[in-house]
Amino acid sequence: MRVNEIFYSLQGEGMRAGTANVFVRFTGCNLRCATESGPLSPGGFDCDTEFASGRTMKPDEIVCAALELTGATFPGVILTGGEPLLQVTPELVALFKNAGFSPICVETNGTVDPEGLGLDWITLSPKVAEHAVKVEHCNESKYVRHVGQGIPKPVASADHYLISPAFTDHGLDRETLAWCIKLVKENPKWRLSVQQHKTWGVR
Repeated sequence: MRVNEIFYSLQGEGMRAGTANVFVRFTGCNLRCATESGPLSPGGFDCDTEFASGRTMKPDEIVCAALELTGATFPGVILTGGEPLLQVTPELVALFKNAGFSPICVETNGTVDPEGLGLDWITLSPKVAEHAVKVEHCNESKYVRHVGQGIPKPVASADHYLISPAFTDHGLDRETLAWCIKLVKENPKWRLSVQQHKTWGVR
């Protein structure tokens, strides 16, 4: 497996915000988010993570690295990227569970079916047209929104539906936040999710 980085921090967004987790960021993605729309991006935002570099690690080495970071505590694990489901296997998930970590979560763009991996929590954040989403059900479905963009019409069912205001290089734009608040007030099925880790000053 190619891994970009492994670190221990707090989840900053979504329904699990504020919880301690080991983040395993995998190298590589099958999409290229960009401001301008194209065949690999819906447009509207740039990717805010570096996931091109990495090192080759075996599944047991990944779990050992997580244990070194957390010691005798066994927090959740968040498999992220890039697109982690290009590499995540049932073996890796089982190794984390057998080591005592819980829950085992993934953050995916929805282009790869997670069925059969044994994951405990799936965060779906689509970056493609809905017809290309291969996730049928997830724990939370999260969409980034800019001013003027309407409420999504997800294909995948979810336990929780989240709207996240887009951040810029200068932080959270107040107009974008106000727009997302308006969307949630008009559509109470949805909940506002802000990238709190950026205001907390943690990764």
